[in-house]
Amino acid sequence: MILKEKVIIVTGAARGIGKVYAKGIAEAGGKVVVADILDGDSTLEEVRQAGGEALCVHTDVSDEQSVQALAETTHNHFGRIDGLVNNAAMFAGMTYHSFDQIAVEEWDRVMAVNVKGPWLAARAVYPFMKARGAGKIINIASGAPFKGNPLFSHYSVSKGAVLALTRVLARSMGKDGICVNTVAPGFTHTDILIATREDLEAVDEIEVASRAIPRTEYPEDLIGAIVFFLSSGADFITGQTLLVDGGSYML
Repeated sequence: MILKEKVIIVTGAARGIGKVYAKGIAEAGGKVVVADILDGDSTLEEVRQAGGEALCVHTDVSDEQSVQALAETTHNHFGRIDGLVNNAAMFAGMTYHSFDQIAVEEWDRVMAVNVKGPWLAARAVYPFMKARGAGKIINIASGAPFKGNPLFSHYSVSKGAVLALTRVLARSMGKDGICVNTVAPGFTHTDILIATREDLEAVDEIEVASRAIPRTEYPEDLIGAIVFFLSSGADFITGQTLLVDGGSYML
């Protein structure tokens, strides 16, 4: 099993894509820490049903003390931290506004979760990875920064910042044996989007038409990239962005 005995933290793993990441990591042999501000018990159960070992840690990624406690709890429980998937983000349920109509409070909250969160999490796990001379961090971005959607500017800007954060961390941590990469999904059907987006079919039709592989994207389409970047097969890959969107954008 490609991730056997590896301890991987997945933020935002209580539902949606994060839950699928957690299950996929478990199926690859990894031990999963479900970190979320929401109840992660259902993910915990699915991971265990997949044959994996799991731990739930209630975490607000925008809060420094909460994220630090996540790293310490993980290390105290498992004795190591091998990987971090920075998945937690604000997206589902957000409404479209032009840049000049977004409330300042909403802008700040998006940046706190989508940008400060990955930075805080990387900072928290860094000492534990550095001590072992190895580690893998995956920041989840999006195809949004490549589009510049004028009605979703705060989300697009936040995910553009994640691309930059990956490169900064890769340069900063490479000497310590830590690889930092980005996975950028396209518009992906999740249980959350199905429940919250009234325009889901219309948006998906536009997205599918833009792809070289013209079909809907599902969370399971992302597992291969996640597991690969966490594995020893990616030990000499860092600072990279992998778009997993069916060929909508080709860099």
